[in-house]
Order: sequence, then structure tokens, then C-alpha cells
Amino acid sequence: MRGGPTYDQERVSFNVARLRKGGEVFEIVVDPDAAVTMKEGGSDAVSDVVKAEKVFSDAKKGLLASEEHMKSVFGTSDFASVAKHILAEGEIQLTAEHREAVRERKRKKLIALIHRNAVDPKTGNPHPEKRIELAFEEAKVRIDEFKTADQQLDEVVKKLQAILPLKFEKAHLLVSVGSQYAGKMFGEVSRMARILKDSWRNDGGWQAEVELPGGLRDEFIDMLNGLTHGSAHVEELKK
Repeated sequence: MRGGPTYDQERVSFNVARLRKGGEVFEIVVDPDAAVTMKEGGSDAVSDVVKAEKVFSDAKKGLLASEEHMKSVFGTSDFASVAKHILAEGEIQLTAEHREAVRERKRKKLIALIHRNAVDPKTGNPHPEKRIELAFEEAKVRIDEFKTADQQLDEVVKKLQAILPLKFEKAHLLVSVGSQYAGKMFGEVSRMARILKDSWRNDGGWQAEVELPGGLRDEFIDMLNGLTHGSAHVEELKK
């Protein structure tokens, strides 16, 4: 008879890691977000991922895997050891609802990344997020729930470029502010840009050469003007 004793089904989530090996099926119940993080290359601690220290032959039915089958396939019935094999070699089976939620979260992050880092080569300005979102739909971009947004950015951009012209570039700016604002500017500027070099002027003002994603240029200048009441001087530097 396959499987072993049953386990209280009411406690079983159907987000599982599943491994088919040696003619048997082994499942463990997982926290879906932690499991996705592990697949992305995050924490590999079993305790961070599992929700129940039980190995199932069928989690949905509450059937536990037999110790005999685990020892035959893995050489042990120790939960932590078996779970490591399942997580490393198996597949994460997310519920449809959670899978869609993860994809939507990563889709939004990808849209934000493209908006912040890419510009329209014709205008030099970033595309509005809504336009990028529409391009995702037109290009039928598929989001991989087990890759980070950064890991799939290049592939997504290739699909979008048939519909939406994109150019990834850095903006190089020379920023100058008066002495009354200089004290707080380093921290504020460094949150959005990489400071390549900076210096204090004789009048107490502050000057810095900075680099930032092209898509953030206008937002960065707006931030400077807001903090200095429009008195900041920003000069575009040649690359």
C-alpha cells in the first residue's frame, strides 16, 4: 500500500515542494514566500521554509510518506535531511492564487526597474509606467515566479523592445547648492545617485558630480529643487 498513516488535513496548506524519485512521490508543506526566496537564491535553511515537519506522499489527502520508502530513496528518514533533498531537487507547487500574486508583485517591480533605468532613445525621457505596463500586455511577457526581477530583466527587455524603444543609460550631472542647504544634501543625494566626487566651495556651498539611472534624472532634479526651493544648480555633463 502506497504512503503511510494520514495527517490532519485541516492543517495542510497546498503550497508544497514535491519530488518524484525512485518511483515514489515525496511532498513537504512550505511557506510559499520563503520557498520562492529560496529558489531565487536566498536562505537555504529548511526551518525557514517548511510549515510542518512531516513528509507526505500526498499532502492534499494528508497521507504521510512511509519511513521505509524514505530510507530506500534517501538513505534516511530524518526529516531535515529528506526535506533538503526535496527542496533542492524537487519543484515548488504554489497554489494558483499565490503564484499569481507572486508574478504580479514581480511584474510591478520589473515595470518600476525599467521606468527608473531606461529612457526613450528618441526623447531621452523615461517612458510612463502605464505605457510600460501596456507594452507588457502587448508583448505577452511571462513572469517567472522563481526568478528575481533582476534575474529576468534582460529577457523581459528583449521582448519589450519589439514594441517599446528602450535605451539603458546613466545620467551624469554636476550639482551645486548654497551653504544654507549644503549640510543635508550629501545624504539626500546619495539615496538616489552615486556620488563620483564632491567638494566644498569657499562660500560654504557644496558641489558634486553624480551618476544615476537615466530614468531618474527628472525625479532627481525635482527632489533637489524641492529641498532648495528651486535654488539648486544642475548641469548635464558630457559622457
